[in-house]
Amino acid sequence: MNTHIHSSADLIKPGIDRLLIALYFILVLIGLFSIFAVEHRPGEDVWYSVLHLSKNYSRQLIWVCISLVLALGILLVDSKLFPALANLMYVFGILLLLLVLVAGKDIKGSHSWLVIGGFQFQPAEFTKLTTNLALAKYLSRLDVDFSTLRARLIAIGLILFPAAIIVMQSETGLALVYLSFFLVLYREGLPGIILIIGFSAIVLVLSALLVEKHILLMIFSVAAAFVIYFMRRSFRRHPERLFLILLIWGFCSVFVMQVVPYIFTHVLKPYQVSRINVMLGKEVSPKSSYNVLQSKIAIGSGGLFGKGYLKGTQTRYEFVPEQSTDFIFCTIGEDFGFMGSIVLLGLYLILLFRIIQVAERQRSTFSRVYAYGLASVLFFHVAINIGMTTGLAPVIGIPLPWMSYGGSSMITFTMMLFILIRLDADRQKILR
Repeated sequence: MNTHIHSSADLIKPGIDRLLIALYFILVLIGLFSIFAVEHRPGEDVWYSVLHLSKNYSRQLIWVCISLVLALGILLVDSKLFPALANLMYVFGILLLLLVLVAGKDIKGSHSWLVIGGFQFQPAEFTKLTTNLALAKYLSRLDVDFSTLRARLIAIGLILFPAAIIVMQSETGLALVYLSFFLVLYREGLPGIILIIGFSAIVLVLSALLVEKHILLMIFSVAAAFVIYFMRRSFRRHPERLFLILLIWGFCSVFVMQVVPYIFTHVLKPYQVSRINVMLGKEVSPKSSYNVLQSKIAIGSGGLFGKGYLKGTQTRYEFVPEQSTDFIFCTIGEDFGFMGSIVLLGLYLILLFRIIQVAERQRSTFSRVYAYGLASVLFFHVAINIGMTTGLAPVIGIPLPWMSYGGSSMITFTMMLFILIRLDADRQKILR
């Protein structure tokens, strides 16, 4: 028996990145204390709430315990198990997403939950993990040449397929998270021109929303005329350049005049349009901007050093909706102020840089791709969640990793991080 315990400890100890584990526990503890600060009221029996699971902080403690058990299990298994099961887990994740379409339950406007007894589970969270594993598995195959169009399209398909199903579940926010995997593809050699095209499309959409369409058409026309004038001498030898300029002008004009208005009137739902308008500062109903307004008030009231733990008024008296989940960052801002917010952001920043360092020291393509996938998803969640609580991004309902209340998010992010820690412990191996 002693021999077995000793061998299990040996499996965990060698090569484990202690900084990643330390940052994980710090963020989890901050999250627990933040949820407690939101829900605890003077005079309440804390132990009663914990034992009877009557508060979100007590239920979150259960999710943390389950996550720790899973984390320990991950550290004990052979790292070769993850590439071996990657494709099977991806298929399992897709089947769960399809099951949601048939047997899912509507919760807070999204048809993205499976309910088994009293347990609620959101497969869209779990499939971030399975997609990351499948993408790492595919790009690490010896027969895959990522410089070819076929390989790139397959990789993009692996990313967009689950995202498309999630959009069908009215969970646009989580579907957008999957776009962060494109950062992994750039690391692996996707041409920069695609990034330029994507950024240009974002600029066109914002322009169409903020500038009157006929003015935009005039700007495009003047810009095209200037380019044609200064490049006119090259058209004799390269007539295709003139055609390309006119094609770009025509595409941009049609995009802002027809495509964007059609998407905003026929594709997006009214509440989604309102959230985007709130971010852009356009006129919307007070109800649409209420969450963001109260969030800003809560964060701003914290000042430089905050009101003190358990002394926040905006967060403790339920002025901010979804305080324990999407807007948990408000608690840090109000209780600990600007300095506390900077410390939290610093912890996430250190974690991201550490994950990138871990990624770059891997010998295995599988481990490197997986690490960059985790870093990309983590960055997207942190940036968008904090952005939406401060009014810099639309409210799309994605949690702050290890901080927001929710079992699906807690378990998924814990598994993703500890799989990386396990892979890194065997970084001298070549995994495929």
